[in-house]
Amino acid sequence: MDKRPQSSLPVMGADGADVGDGGALDEPARARRDLAAAMRDHGLPIAAKKPPWLRVGVPSGERYQHVRETLKGLRLHTVCQEAHCPNVADCWGGGTATVMLMGDVCTRGCRFCNVKTGAHPPPPDPEEPRHLADAIRELHLDYIVVTSVDRDDLPDGGAAHFAEAIIRLKEISGLLVEVLTPDFRGDPEAVRTVGRAAPDVFANNIETVRRLSPVVRDQKAGYDQTLRVLERMKGEFPGVVTKSSIMVGLGESEVEVDDTMRDLRAAGVDILTLGQYLRPSAWHLPVMQWVTPEQFQAYKAMGERRGFRYVASGPLVRSSYRAAELFLRGEIASRRGGGQG
Repeated sequence: MDKRPQSSLPVMGADGADVGDGGALDEPARARRDLAAAMRDHGLPIAAKKPPWLRVGVPSGERYQHVRETLKGLRLHTVCQEAHCPNVADCWGGGTATVMLMGDVCTRGCRFCNVKTGAHPPPPDPEEPRHLADAIRELHLDYIVVTSVDRDDLPDGGAAHFAEAIIRLKEISGLLVEVLTPDFRGDPEAVRTVGRAAPDVFANNIETVRRLSPVVRDQKAGYDQTLRVLERMKGEFPGVVTKSSIMVGLGESEVEVDDTMRDLRAAGVDILTLGQYLRPSAWHLPVMQWVTPEQFQAYKAMGERRGFRYVASGPLVRSSYRAAELFLRGEIASRRGGGQG
């Protein structure tokens, strides 16, 4: 299996023609090609030195080591390890982890993500939700984020598998459950299947601004599709906290980020995280700029003015970010106490 992400963007020959159709390009494909080429021409080289605010220490700590060794023994896939998350020590040391369902092979090939891809991944293990709940009991976590690769090969995109995992995990006393799901190709019933299982938090990431979305994300994804998924969850399950995330440093403007925040708020999104895009390999899109901590503070203020209940914004912030989770614990406790707000 090819470990390089296989995007559904057109495959271009040396002359820029679409290899797959004898050289003819439709207008959207040509626009995607031209934008991707401009990003590669003007982006930072992959060996570019990171600024000091992006450097982190070696993970350590007793609770971190306990979670690390337990996860290894239980053979769980975690985003913390698969994506080399810079916040792994903070999260694991604080009683939080992000685990992946349905294997580690994705049916999409986004130009920012380093997860393996394939058209026909192995079928999900029907016992995985039960095994996951048993494992989490051993870890004594306070907050679990459950995510997955995209599974477009499954009729419901894996929604029923997610729902079963949520139900099992909610049986663990004191555990808060956040799910970061695929978009299920926008299928309303798949979204409802997850909503009926009653996660505490439902996240679906917009990833980038509208203009860049066709190049950054696989063509089976979509800016408006993500908004519709988030809007449906909030509209049909108002008690579920909704959340999304934006990567910056891909050439977006401040106005475009503000427009994306406006769109997310219009979809009813409660929580927003913003972090620096980091290029996983030479195949992936280049970083266009290192966004400064000061700009991240400006984005945080912008999001608060837009009305998000909480904004986590910083160079090392990721969609599953501990600072946001600490806020969410208080938010969920308040809602359970009758303060829906």
